[in-house]
Amino acid sequence: MENSFAITTTFIAYLVLMLAIGVIAYLRTKNSTDYFLGGRTLGPWPAALSAGASDMSGWLLLGLPGYAYAAGIEAFWLAGGLLLGTWANWLINAKRLRTYSITTDSLTIPEFFARRFNDNSKLIQTISAFFILLFFLFYTSSGLVAGGKLFETVFGLDYSIAVVIGTLCVVSYTLFGGFLAVSWTDLVQGLLMAAALIIVPVATMQGSFSDLTHQLEAINPELLTLWNDSKGEPLSAIAIISLVAWGLGYFGQPHILARFKATRSNKDLTTARRIAVVWTGLSMIGALMVGVVGLVYVTNTGSVSLDDGEKIFMLLVNSMFHPVVAGILLAAILAAVMSTADSQLLVSSSALAEDFYKQVFKQDASSDEIVMVGRIAVVGISIIALILAMSPDSSVLTLVSYAWAGFGAAFGPAMVLSLYWSRMNRNGALAGIIVGGVTIVIWKQLTGGVFDVYEIVPGIIFSTIAIVVVSLMTGEPDEVVKAQHAKFEKQLQELE
Repeated sequence: MENSFAITTTFIAYLVLMLAIGVIAYLRTKNSTDYFLGGRTLGPWPAALSAGASDMSGWLLLGLPGYAYAAGIEAFWLAGGLLLGTWANWLINAKRLRTYSITTDSLTIPEFFARRFNDNSKLIQTISAFFILLFFLFYTSSGLVAGGKLFETVFGLDYSIAVVIGTLCVVSYTLFGGFLAVSWTDLVQGLLMAAALIIVPVATMQGSFSDLTHQLEAINPELLTLWNDSKGEPLSAIAIISLVAWGLGYFGQPHILARFKATRSNKDLTTARRIAVVWTGLSMIGALMVGVVGLVYVTNTGSVSLDDGEKIFMLLVNSMFHPVVAGILLAAILAAVMSTADSQLLVSSSALAEDFYKQVFKQDASSDEIVMVGRIAVVGISIIALILAMSPDSSVLTLVSYAWAGFGAAFGPAMVLSLYWSRMNRNGALAGIIVGGVTIVIWKQLTGGVFDVYEIVPGIIFSTIAIVVVSLMTGEPDEVVKAQHAKFEKQLQELE
């Protein structure tokens, strides 16, 4: 009873802190630019940690440790791909996207594509918003599943009730504070996540790193090789490519790209990139260590049983720490869930408000009206994601992988090429977005042989081909697009 009270008190204190930040952000939210991009005022620390925290979600403390718990060192392929992708995304996209979004005066990714290619038909904006809503429903659901597992494990609640409570926690401050609330809370939550992932394996590990290696070898020597799976079977080229290819998804994630646009200056982005890469590297190493150290702990203890590897972080925390400390560390999972789900809800609501409501239904909608529609959208999208998350058998990593691939293929090639290739036109962009998104949906249903490769690989390849071929076949961009691109290049040099 005492343990439960201490953990509950810690959780309540944490939620009160997050809600307080939401209220302060609410008081500073004056218009739609504030609500959706925080008035473009983020410094390097909140930009970097907000991007990282909104990227990693509950899968960093549940899915990745669970994968390492089951597969051992094989999980380094996935972690390495993500670390490389983080660095490349900040290096390739950040400054150019921030500058181009200012040149085009665009708040959302769909709006950026529409204005970048002077698409007066609004077709690019509408289709982009559709894919955002489609894939974010799965992505947000993964966060709610993680929250459900957290409350189920910590408080012994029924899974369905646990998911509902987690959803209410996320919606409460996203609804009012908007982008500033999301970014400021992400700064706190990102630091908490990284600290928890370092503290837990260090406190749990018995002996030196060499001792850990010997213990893993005694359990299963195949856990210590990059080239075989846990059963001793050689990893195929398809398996390795599929794991590393996760890093390609970064170039098209709307909730991460939004942080680039919201940063206050291009110079801050260089500092933010370094912070983001260090944070990601430490967090990845910590998550992998939680998995392998947890496997040794469970094996050596004997009395501990674990039917779901994604709960290994929670098991270690509950077993090794004082209830008050455990409450703080377990709050890191809630932080991971909240920091991503809130960003996803915000991007989804902006897609509905800015890219559907304003463009299709009421083009003269006021800023206050757009913010209100965005807040209503947060509630509506949360309800649908909640329904998708209701199955207790849902895997956090599986849900994330599908949504991650969807965004990476639909928007990644279109984003990179639109920032660098002046010959790209409206038809090419539209073809790339559609081909990339549809490829993910279709490929996911196919199995066997080449179809076993992670769907993001063919999605990005086919999307890139579609952009290049269609752009070259349908003529050069119009004069408005050419002039705008020239203005962007000049502005980019001035901001360096």
